[in-house]
Amino acid sequence: MTVTTREWELAARPHGEPTPDDFRLVEREHPDPGDGQVVVRMLVMSVDPYMRGRMRGGPSYAAPWEIGETMRGGAVGRVVESRSPAVPEGSLVLTDAAWRDVAVLDGAHVRVLPDLPGIPPSYHLGVLGMPGLTAWAGLFRIAGFTPGDAVFVSGAAGAVGSLVGQFALLDGASMVVGSAGSPEKVAWLTGELGFTAAFDYHDGPVAELLADAAPNGIDVFFDNVGGEHLEAAIGRLKLHGRAAICGSISTYNAVSAPPGPRNLGQLVANRLTLRGFLVGDHTDLREEFIEKASLLLRSGQLVVRETVRDGLEQAVPAFLDLLRGANTGKMIVRLDGDPD
Repeated sequence: MTVTTREWELAARPHGEPTPDDFRLVEREHPDPGDGQVVVRMLVMSVDPYMRGRMRGGPSYAAPWEIGETMRGGAVGRVVESRSPAVPEGSLVLTDAAWRDVAVLDGAHVRVLPDLPGIPPSYHLGVLGMPGLTAWAGLFRIAGFTPGDAVFVSGAAGAVGSLVGQFALLDGASMVVGSAGSPEKVAWLTGELGFTAAFDYHDGPVAELLADAAPNGIDVFFDNVGGEHLEAAIGRLKLHGRAAICGSISTYNAVSAPPGPRNLGQLVANRLTLRGFLVGDHTDLREEFIEKASLLLRSGQLVVRETVRDGLEQAVPAFLDLLRGANTGKMIVRLDGDPD
């Protein structure tokens, strides 16, 4: 007997911005699960900016996908068959087997999710998943946020940035400024999320827009964008300011090395700290983070927005749109209804 799956594989390494021709949807057959294995039918999968880096060849913090290899990423699914005593049939599980509709996996490589009434499965890929933990660890551990800090978040309408701003506000920030890519996103940040100020980075030089929004400077910068945003933030950081460098999506499709910030001398003059980080180094915070974020969700203090595409066929368009900034909040792909 075999298990038939549909899977997206990398067809070519992109040069610049990826195109649909860089991906291929294939059908594969896998043996029935052996001892210790499970069959998982995926309910929702994640597309994330870091996946662009895995499409390149060469060394990086995450191994690149090979041509012809099925791509991977976060997904939540339901166990429909189990030969692992640790993973009962019917369990909701978190896996790294996105980009497919069904997977045969070792039971040791899935994480059984807790029963959280009223929490949609997709939240384990966003607010209670990797983006949420990234926001939490980056703001509190890496940037050392303390109540009263003035905070600037680039890419603030995305899955990570929207949570960073809310966590800062809920913990007593004196102000939170966000950048985003459209007037609608700016309105969402200053309206529903309660940011002190926000601006559309298409409206002028980021340094000028940030100076207008934060005339007295900032204490903390959480960077999801890099490039011009990073240079602008260095120029506004106060004495002993701190920056958590999470990503640089503005450079992910670059075909030549982008110019670095031109004002690095301010790191010395203002004794600034710029620290890059990977969320995988901070999993010790997961239990604390999930407990606190779950309470904020249940109390209605934490706002969550998702951009949802339906069907495995929409995984590639969703990913390409994510890189173009078409999402507000977490971009997810809904693959199937819950078999229960």
